[in-house]
Formats: sequence, structure tokens, C-alpha cells
Amino acid sequence: MSKRLKLTGLSASRTLRSGKTLVNADSSEKTSPYFVGEKKRLARTITKKHIPIKIEHEVVEDDEMNVKESPGKSEDVSTNIKDIKTEKYEIKNENVEQLADPKYVKNEKQWMPSNWEIILENIKEMRKSETAPVDTMGCHKCTDPDASPIVSRYQSLVALMLSSQTKDQVTHAAMQRLNTYGCKPDIIAAIPDDILGKLIYPVGFWKKKVEFIKKTSVILLDKYGGDIPKTVKELCELPGVGPKMAHLCMRTAWGEVSGIGVDTHVHRIANRLGWVRKPTKTPEQTRNELEDWLPKPLWSEVNHLLVGFGQETCLPRFPKCSECLNKDICPFASKGGKTKK
Repeated sequence: MSKRLKLTGLSASRTLRSGKTLVNADSSEKTSPYFVGEKKRLARTITKKHIPIKIEHEVVEDDEMNVKESPGKSEDVSTNIKDIKTEKYEIKNENVEQLADPKYVKNEKQWMPSNWEIILENIKEMRKSETAPVDTMGCHKCTDPDASPIVSRYQSLVALMLSSQTKDQVTHAAMQRLNTYGCKPDIIAAIPDDILGKLIYPVGFWKKKVEFIKKTSVILLDKYGGDIPKTVKELCELPGVGPKMAHLCMRTAWGEVSGIGVDTHVHRIANRLGWVRKPTKTPEQTRNELEDWLPKPLWSEVNHLLVGFGQETCLPRFPKCSECLNKDICPFASKGGKTKK
């Protein structure tokens, strides 16, 4: 049979195996009736792709909401998803337990300078002789030993007010003159300004301090019955009293440790030793830095230690780094121990 005959045979009407003849089987159609149309094929494809997504979403949602699976869902697929979800939750629990461990919190938040314990012990060793001016003429040595507790606390406060921007020797001498005259709040409140000025001269800013001391004496008489406040907040509300004086007063007058007293010596030395995370500009910034890491049992002694150390060894100008026991581990000494001009 020729090729032409074969093609002609194909163009004739066809009969299904069931014996039925196809209706409207036009030989001119480009698409065979035995194949699905393009639109139907695309719709079926979209349906097939959409069904797994829908089922998978339902399985995950049912697992999170603790709802039983429907019978029509595949057991294998749901099992795998459960395994993944369980594994994810286990990892989360481990992370929570790790973060809750105190050692992780401490390592993340706590900062301490290098070699600070060794440095502090060396400073204690150098301060054993107690020959610095603060040891014999500091504010704790300025009160009248025969005074009552209330008067003694008042004298401690006055001595601290005089000590600002003043050497210990000058402050101690001024307090001796005041104690001889009568250093009590009622007497100081009534004393003429010129006489009080002569008694405390030549302390730094003596004229301003005359005004502050008299105003403070009046407030103490009116508000505290001649005694001094027992909180840092109330002490700082007095004229001429700042955080340094307030914390030192709480220690010397009331025997309570409320914070670290930071004066010019402590401020300077803390920066030289690297006891602050970054250089500080004010004593109050230095106090906050020190209190952030220095163990509280050491707060009461650190001021006295560093002040005496600053008076004898770690001087403002020309520090004696060659005589210091910390010369090999001090950041300031390693840079040559030279101060900025």
C-alpha cells in the first residue's frame, strides 16, 4: 500500500473500540480530540500544584494547634513535618536554658579592668606606712574628739565642704580654728561673715564657702534639729554639697557606705590605671564607672587608698612611676608616665 493511500485512510472517519463513531470529527482540526485542550491542561496543572500546598499548610497548622490530623492526609508526610517541628522546638529550649544560665549573663554584662586586683594590692602595700596628708589631716581627723555625736557629724560635713579644691593641711588648720571658736550649727549660723571668712581663710573659694556653710547651718537647724541628713539625696540638696561630699559624709559621719567618693585624685588615678572603660571627663562619671564593676566591700576604702597614693606617688605632675610597684602593669607607666601639658 502506497504512502498516499495510508494518509487518505487516516483522514477518514474513525470508530472507537466500543463501536461508536466520533461526532464532529473534522479532519481540519489542528488538535486531536484524543488530547486535552490547552486550557484544561493548564487548569489541571494549577490544581495539581495547589493541592499539595494546601495540604501541607493544613498539616503544619494542625500540628501547631494540637488538632488531630484528618484521615485523608498522608501519614508519612505528617510524620516528617512533626519531626521537623519537634526538632525546632528542642533547639529553642536549649537556647533559652543557655541564656538563663547566670554565667552567660555575667560574662556578657560584667566588665573588669586587667590586673585590677594585683594593682590594688600593690597600692595597699605602698600605703602601709600611712604617711600621706590624708592619713593624719583628712576630714575624718578634723572633728573635735570631745564633741557629741550630733556636733561631730556637723563638723564632718563642714570639713568636707571646706576640703573642696583645698589641700588637707589647709582644711585641717581651718577646722582647728573653727573648733576653737565653736563649730556648732547655731554658733556658725549667727557668726558674722567677715569673722567666719577669717577663720576659714585660705581655703579655696573661701568667700563662697562662707555663704554655703551659713546657709547650710540654718537649714540644719530648721529642718533637722541641728543634725545632718542621713541620705545622699538630702545631703546633696544642701548648698555647696555634691555627690562626692555626700558619699564621704555618709561614710565618716554615719558609718554607712552609700557610694564611692571620687575627688580629683581618684578621678585622675582611675583613668591612668584604665579602671574606666573609656576616659572620663568628670569625677561623677568616674564614680559611675567604678561602682559599675568594683566589688562593693571595697568601696569604703578605695577613696582613702587612692587619695594617699595620689598625694605621695601618682602625683598630678611628675608622677613617680619608677618607684611604683605597678610600673610594669600600669597602662599609664607603659606609655612613659608623662602627663599632658
